[in-house]
Amino acid sequence: MSAREISLLSFGLIGGLAIFIYGMHLAAEGLQKIAGGRLRAILGLLTKNRFLGVIIGLLATIATQSSSATTVMLVSFANAALMELRQTIAVILGADIGTTLTVQLIAFKITDYAPLGIALGFIMTLAKECRRIRYAGQVILGFGFIFLGMGVMSTACHPLRTHPGFTQALLSFEKSPLLGILTAAAFTAVIQSSAATLGLTFVLAGRGYLP
Repeated sequence: MSAREISLLSFGLIGGLAIFIYGMHLAAEGLQKIAGGRLRAILGLLTKNRFLGVIIGLLATIATQSSSATTVMLVSFANAALMELRQTIAVILGADIGTTLTVQLIAFKITDYAPLGIALGFIMTLAKECRRIRYAGQVILGFGFIFLGMGVMSTACHPLRTHPGFTQALLSFEKSPLLGILTAAAFTAVIQSSAATLGLTFVLAGRGYLP
């Protein structure tokens, strides 16, 4: 590959990932605005029912689009003696399930409809009379950017299919699962988003680079 091709590839991957993360941020912010202050109140008033805790953890993570944010809130509640340890464990388990559900949305191949989601979300954010519509539009806009970012990364990755060095590097993850685990852990620690790591992985798998 020429230096120009490598530069274009890098710009495509970095730009696509940036759009993806920005979309996650927009969607999470919109969902938090829709939930308002009720999310914190619900978590703070949890009963001792473990099953209810799991459900609330699931809903909280879907609302914030971040199991980390849910966990941080739980730690602060436990530290302030608002919740017991066993209550927080139940909610954290629910947060893990919520993360799985949100990532499942990313797995659906609907990148072709990303421009439609962005257009619809943008129009809804212009509604001045109803805050709910604006916040819902922000959520749709965020998901539009998420799928747009995946599309940009997918397009940028296409030339790598014929590059033997890149193919061998990815196949090394199959031969050494521990290397794949460490690489994913390091990448997630840097960008602070496991969903973004999974989104990039889905793109590579969809292109046939990862088995």
